[in-house]
Amino acid sequence: MARVCQVTGKVPMTGHHVSHSNIKTKRRFLPNLQTKRFFLAEEGKWITLKVSAEGLRTINKRGLLNVVKELRSNGEKI
Repeated sequence: MARVCQVTGKVPMTGHHVSHSNIKTKRRFLPNLQTKRFFLAEEGKWITLKVSAEGLRTINKRGLLNVVKELRSNGEKI
């Protein structure tokens, strides 16, 4: 699976390594992804999501059920 947050949609960014002599070479900034299991009490089952740290905060703020409903309405299989 790709390095994409299922909740926020964060993907790797590109940028430069900059040396002391100001030589620039390409690099990637990867999102802080965690594979996390959540218990969905309304359905009585565990779900696994690949979420970023910001995605975890979103789930804490809005609630797991609301986030899962939105993901399913966008066509993601959970």
